[in-house]
Amino acid sequence: MKRFRVLQFNMQYGQVWDEADPDHAPIDVQQAIDEIVEHDADIIMLQEVEQVAPDGSQTQPPPNFSRLQEALPGYDSFFAYPREDARELPFGIGLAIFSRTPLSSVFKEDIPSPPLEFDFFGETKTPTDRVLIGATTTIAGKKIGLINTHLLAFFMLNSSSETHGGQRAQVGELLRDASQPTLLCGDFNVSNTASLVSEYGKYGFASVQTEQITWRRKPFVLDHIFYNDGIRCVDHQVTPTMASDHHVLRADFAFTG
Repeated sequence: MKRFRVLQFNMQYGQVWDEADPDHAPIDVQQAIDEIVEHDADIIMLQEVEQVAPDGSQTQPPPNFSRLQEALPGYDSFFAYPREDARELPFGIGLAIFSRTPLSSVFKEDIPSPPLEFDFFGETKTPTDRVLIGATTTIAGKKIGLINTHLLAFFMLNSSSETHGGQRAQVGELLRDASQPTLLCGDFNVSNTASLVSEYGKYGFASVQTEQITWRRKPFVLDHIFYNDGIRCVDHQVTPTMASDHHVLRADFAFTG
């Protein structure tokens, strides 16, 4: 039975966790890289790979992604920023997929955000768009679809992704149309885990786990690995790490049939 390992990690651009002052914790990208390498995964899905520049611009080439490529020489990889927007706040940005088997049919899809107003240190802001990326790879002669995303945290804007369901629904359209075994990973920023799992369950996708929290700031299960028919989860683990404000989620899969 061929098994393969999947790693899901919001690396928060290498900002480590400091319980006393998490917003001003130092950045140590190497600590995040060491955490990723330690899990020895076949497929790695990362969010918040880079940090937004002070002027909202996107650094090219993406420096943290470049370091990850050097640290993971046996992997094929794909990275994408969301579309550039001067309104971006100085947090994490950018998605990456790493795979020990070659990636094909890579794609990027912009995910619009609604024009919700929120206060950011006395300034009225509206959220920027999000993004998803995807690819196909082949493991043991079987094709697998890969999708990686990072959705807007509506709960931080005094709202909910259940009220503003457009982003979740856009991802759901890809799940509905999935014609092969597919993995969907990401930071979904949904505080009501049951509603997300139910929504994607209608398309035949299940999450590897829904009980253990994956975020240090609030007791939420924000990070998920969803999968559909053709593969099954044989083991999973949430691993606390000081390399980010998110924990690492990994899962081992086997093909069915």
